[in-house]
Amino acid sequence: MENFDAVIIGGGAAGMACAVSLAKNSKLKIAIVEAGDRLGKKIAATGNGQGNVSNVDMRVEHFHGGNSELVNKIACNDPYEGTHLFDCLFSADDRGRIYPSGRQASALNDCLILKLNNCGVKIIYSKAIKLTKDLNVFLENGKTLFATYVVLCTGGKAQKQFKTDGSAYLLATALGHSVTKLYPSLVQLKTITTHIKTLRGIRADCIVTALIEGKPVKSARGDVIFTEYGVSGNAVFTVSAYISDCQKCEISIEFLPDIDKNTIINNLKTRKENKTATGELLSGTLHNQIGRAIISRVGSDDVQKIAEMLKNFTLPVVGTLGFDYAQVTKGGIDMDEVTCELESKLVKNLFFAGEILDVDGDCGGYNLHWAFTSGKAVAENILKRL
Repeated sequence: MENFDAVIIGGGAAGMACAVSLAKNSKLKIAIVEAGDRLGKKIAATGNGQGNVSNVDMRVEHFHGGNSELVNKIACNDPYEGTHLFDCLFSADDRGRIYPSGRQASALNDCLILKLNNCGVKIIYSKAIKLTKDLNVFLENGKTLFATYVVLCTGGKAQKQFKTDGSAYLLATALGHSVTKLYPSLVQLKTITTHIKTLRGIRADCIVTALIEGKPVKSARGDVIFTEYGVSGNAVFTVSAYISDCQKCEISIEFLPDIDKNTIINNLKTRKENKTATGELLSGTLHNQIGRAIISRVGSDDVQKIAEMLKNFTLPVVGTLGFDYAQVTKGGIDMDEVTCELESKLVKNLFFAGEILDVDGDCGGYNLHWAFTSGKAVAENILKRL
């Protein structure tokens, strides 16, 4: 058995943030246990490979799950807090999304790995298969580790290609912890496709609103991509967090969000006066196929109904593409079972950070920010005990 001051299970954003923060401020003997073959693979893929690490609009309303007061305390003080883990410069785009100036997520990952190596953190590539209350960590490779402190940063159930298939929850549930119901979030939506069959592969800048039993719960502006199963795109990902666990929900797509309905109606009237064919009334105003799909759904050349459909193109949601395609997991370790220091209330010196907890954020850098800030918070709380 090899002894460590701290063993961090999971070498993703939260785990590396925790290890770097611990190592640079102490002489602790630290190990990261990673089930994959490289640390931080999910970091390297974030923000379409550009590294969207946070968001200027860092309010607790952008997070979901348990204990919002604690999430607010940990994550919502400084939107740039996670960037202090790195040596490069960062800036925000016009939507508030914070990126490294070089727009290369893999460079951020390389920076963390270099810091871990320079601090002497031991990296063990093996899966943790059992954790005991006296903090013995049993590995798939047959080795056993003992730690004064253990931090579970194993992620959730989304994107199993990153070794996050949900099996790591068993390390906590075996010790008595509860896991709330899990749902895929920031994910493509399956919808009724009757009215969008001709739109496959088309992308449009829209406002998407999620509705539950007809009541709006979240709107987001961004890309909508029409697919054979329904819709994708960053606006869809954002609203999916609000309806992935709901029944009787739909989305409303508003095309041409910068043009008001009356302007559209007047333009349609002019085109009718100029004897434009009904199917082409929106030609040049919208992508031709989108325009024809809207008019076909209306079933007439009534300009009022066409404009209304353009501004409120509803699609019933019938599901999602599931965890394999989701960016994050909605749900996780019950926040009622952890202290304000993110320590287990059931096992002394066992901590949690990142996606394994019942905390998930909106699309736009919130989840990576939570991973970094919760990992740093755990490190700070451990250091206070030394």
